[in-house]
Amino acid sequence: MKKKRFPKRKIVVPKSCYFCKEEKTPWYSEVSDLQKFTTDRGKIIARSRSGLCAKHQRRVTASIKHARHLALLPFVNQE
Repeated sequence: MKKKRFPKRKIVVPKSCYFCKEEKTPWYSEVSDLQKFTTDRGKIIARSRSGLCAKHQRRVTASIKHARHLALLPFVNQE
């Protein structure tokens, strides 16, 4: 007996890096920009889903961690 296989959901990924397109650099004090790259639970979104280039993904990760230590962003959203 064969199992039914459901097709995988396709995730829409931006083709270009947000920061390269806007000609910006990720900075810890720009919380609104950093929140775009975190989930509703506070996890950092992977590069394969966010569409960032490697250089900006590393900087976003460091900026999010810096903002968390300064209490600008929460470590975990409690809802």
